[in-house]
Amino acid sequence: MLRTLLPSQVKRTSSLDAPIMLLSGHQGEVYCGKFHPDGTLLATAGFERQIFMWNTYGECENFAVLSGHTGAILDLNFSTDGSVMFSASTDKTVGLWDTETGMRLKRLKGHSSYINCCHPTRRGPTLVASGSDDCTIKLWDTRKRGCVQTFQETYQVTALTFNDTAGQIICGGIENHLKVWDLRMSGMLYKMPGHMDTITGLSLSPDGSYILSNSMDNTLRIWDIRPFAPQERCVKILQGHQHNFEKNLLRCSWSTDGSKVSAGSSDWCVYIWDTTSRRILYKLPGHSGSVNEAAFHPTEPIVMSVGSDKQIYMGEIE
Repeated sequence: MLRTLLPSQVKRTSSLDAPIMLLSGHQGEVYCGKFHPDGTLLATAGFERQIFMWNTYGECENFAVLSGHTGAILDLNFSTDGSVMFSASTDKTVGLWDTETGMRLKRLKGHSSYINCCHPTRRGPTLVASGSDDCTIKLWDTRKRGCVQTFQETYQVTALTFNDTAGQIICGGIENHLKVWDLRMSGMLYKMPGHMDTITGLSLSPDGSYILSNSMDNTLRIWDIRPFAPQERCVKILQGHQHNFEKNLLRCSWSTDGSKVSAGSSDWCVYIWDTTSRRILYKLPGHSGSVNEAAFHPTEPIVMSVGSDKQIYMGEIE
């Protein structure tokens, strides 16, 4: 079902059918959503254990529903070429999906508790990392059976990503610190303290130099992860958005050019900041529940948000 909002007099900046598009069809809370790298479609998932595929343009129809998980889906990511989608679930598995056919290619099993997050490498062989409530990070090679490396954490892992060269995994969890693990050494390189509460989302900047983190301490931080960065790696703190008692894993993301960042917020708004001035550029209302993830379109000034109100919005920005 689709509704088009706002009159057509508005000055348009994208190829969307209307300045704001509302996509509805989910029957449960939506926890994650991502654009395909070519921007023509998007995937969303959440409480009801299925992945919904939508067209970005035209009437934004929901053209496929992928089933296979037996628990809520907490995280979703595309491979860099867009051919494979990775999903993390409370059923303790990571799913690999063929984006063309919608078929499940693999089910990665090895965690003993909920998987909160998963992320593939940007380049090189397709490795995917997953972080779980079982206090481990597991590294998987999609061409092999079973997990190829396990990193033992002290506490639950709620967010992770790779660095640009895929030699390191950056993770965060209820310990409040960001940690950087080296895959070759199989050991921890360094910690980045600063957050005062659970880290709920991590995102690598487009140029690979910085990490964006969202935390339940109501701050978004930007960290310099270049090899010879100074010891104090936190370079920016952004504020305005909120986390509440629901304790949802609110994610965060960069725009393609690195000039803007966005974050989920429990006050029902989508927040977008300017990375240079740290100013809030947009506080976008519309949702009637926690905004769990907000993501930028790869080529157009469009932001997509998913929420606990079961709705998905796509809106134009300047």
